Amino acid sequence: MARVQLIIPDQDRERFARQARREGMTFSAWLRAAAQARVEEQRRRFSSLDELEEFFRWCDALDGPEIEPEWSEHLEVIGRSRAAGAADS
Repeated sequence: MARVQLIIPDQDRERFARQARREGMTFSAWLRAAAQARVEEQRRRFSSLDELEEFFRWCDALDGPEIEPEWSEHLEVIGRSRAAGAADS
């Protein structure tokens, strides 16, 4: 098994260690589980073309504008928002 040295702020170490104890895990096991969860989260991709097409059918069924605005319209909204100092609502 490999050994990894991790440099983190003391506050983070204490917070993570407390959470590990709450979950009944060693700090090392908790860090491995957190890293594994992150890897799994990144792996969640479409497993087939059918699954991807189903996703786009689902998106098409959502309520929203029938036609996407032109890019120039998006830029205009962004420009107005920047000028006002806040996002349009």
